Amino acid sequence: MDFSDLNARGLVLVGCGRMGSALLDGWLKSGLAAGAVHVIDPHPRAELSDLGIWVNGELPKDPAVLVIAVKPQMMADALQRLSVGAGTLVVSVAAGVTLAAYEAAFPQAPIVRTMPNTPAAIGQGITAIIGNARAGETEMALAEALMSAVGRVVRLESEGQMDAVTALSGSGPAYVFHMIEAMAAAGAAEGLSPALALELARATVAGAGALAVHEDEDPAKLREAVTSPGGTTAAGLGELMDPGTGLPPLMRRTIAAAAARGRELGK
Repeated sequence: MDFSDLNARGLVLVGCGRMGSALLDGWLKSGLAAGAVHVIDPHPRAELSDLGIWVNGELPKDPAVLVIAVKPQMMADALQRLSVGAGTLVVSVAAGVTLAAYEAAFPQAPIVRTMPNTPAAIGQGITAIIGNARAGETEMALAEALMSAVGRVVRLESEGQMDAVTALSGSGPAYVFHMIEAMAAAGAAEGLSPALALELARATVAGAGALAVHEDEDPAKLREAVTSPGGTTAAGLGELMDPGTGLPPLMRRTIAAAAARGRELGK
């Protein structure tokens, strides 16, 4: 990515927690100059200043990009403290906060709302983005390039899809982590040591996920390739795929509950 404009005009990052730090690390590795970055955070990492990053100081008057990576509950306070014009791209990294809320704070600015997930911390995230009417292809491409520093990026057709994205990929890592917990506990119940059961569960989920991405094939076909008629996998799937008590109805309720909460946060 060409960071020349950002290096010249500056990038402001509000919030340098887990996600903000992952993004910052990715940008620096991709060629963004540390001296072009201005971080606003109540508890900044000590090494930021050592890298040459500006921390909690005076901000550039016309930065190329303003990235807001604070929790939704802190957003109202953050927006009151910020002001940018039409020349600054505003990129949001927060669940539930709508484009309209950002437009009220930055009426002249192009705005792109994003939803990454926590695997971004190791460069394996996936981020969905949607822009407002002022965000043209140039701004969308810049936002996509910035978020690509931590993984894959997809564009949405409408903002209404963002709550479903938040529920699926934004919250999804927590569901997978809990599945690892549940698989490990079940393995221990069948006689494995807890440590061995956890190791097996972690490696199985990580490997299966990597294979699903690598093969880029219908997951049903991958499932069928593992399943022998009348075998052990078929016996387990008989429970897991039960239409009344299995994983499909449970996951439907899970995603629906998370999406509903996202809509509540946006009100």
